[in-house]
Amino acid sequence: MRKIGILTGGGDAPGLNAVIRGVVEVCAKNDIQVFGLKAGWRGAIRGEGRWLTLDDVDGIQMVGGTILNSSRTNVMKEENGPENVRASMEKLGLEGIVAIGGDDTLGVADKLTKMGMPMVGVPKTIDNDLSCTDFTFGFDTASNITMDCLERLHTTAKSHMRIMVVEIMGRHTGWIAYQAGLAGNAHMVLVPEFPKTVDEIVSVIDRRTKAGKEYTVIAVAEGFTLEGMNDSDLPRDSFGNVDMTKKAIGETLARVLEERTGQESRHVVLGHVQRGGAPSAFDRVLGLRLGIKAGQLVVEKDYGNMVALKGTDIVKADLSKAVSERKEVAKDLYEAIELLCNK
Repeated sequence: MRKIGILTGGGDAPGLNAVIRGVVEVCAKNDIQVFGLKAGWRGAIRGEGRWLTLDDVDGIQMVGGTILNSSRTNVMKEENGPENVRASMEKLGLEGIVAIGGDDTLGVADKLTKMGMPMVGVPKTIDNDLSCTDFTFGFDTASNITMDCLERLHTTAKSHMRIMVVEIMGRHTGWIAYQAGLAGNAHMVLVPEFPKTVDEIVSVIDRRTKAGKEYTVIAVAEGFTLEGMNDSDLPRDSFGNVDMTKKAIGETLARVLEERTGQESRHVVLGHVQRGGAPSAFDRVLGLRLGIKAGQLVVEKDYGNMVALKGTDIVKADLSKAVSERKEVAKDLYEAIELLCNK
């Protein structure tokens, strides 16, 4: 009987379990056993995990998180990492692995594919910044959670006549801040793709104050950098990503704005609440469809590819291209922010 592995790596995203179910269902129908590797690439290195049955995945698309656990393990930085993954695959009899993750997890999958270990990638990130796919699962859920938080913060900001700076996930891009900021009526939306100076931000607050609007809600992506800020000395993870908790753009911006405007300012870090809980209907269905397509690629032994959403279709995409290009908020999309917010 054919056997494959499956893993979930990096930050959790609502919809991971839906993908797992899709893969297992298709493989079971085609007499392929699926081994769930525990905690991402760490489990692949150690050969840890369990064989998954249809009972294990029944209904799990309704549940957030991942039944396989996750980690930010970088195989390429571990001693004998690739060799240990190969040894685990051989010991378990796995012909390939379905890797579900963002650019870091899929970047490892791409490298291992080129080293002769068959992989299928499934794009996962609430940040929605992976190229070759129109949307990644988890993004819709995270955007809706963030939108709800922004709506709630309007009332307390208005009651106390404060500047409320809301720090939103988005290390490299501002997709969640963009989506939730527009939907949640943020007065300013600050994203890494379109830098703003402190003077530009203050000018918006001043215009609102002169117009009798005594409070301002600012949605800022965690990767946004103020002019003069230096991220080079901040700690980084095994993939070289800045530790955003140490950058603290929300806290920094709130402090600077209070100093410049004299208006009481507060910051809120939404953090992991954005990726928690049950997935939206959109993310449940998208996850299932991506998992089904990934399972079909396994059946066909069509490794070295990624599955993706194009329009309303689930298609095969170039894994190497997907991990080498980042999808950013485009200028024509950001024009909606300039029209409705930032004024």
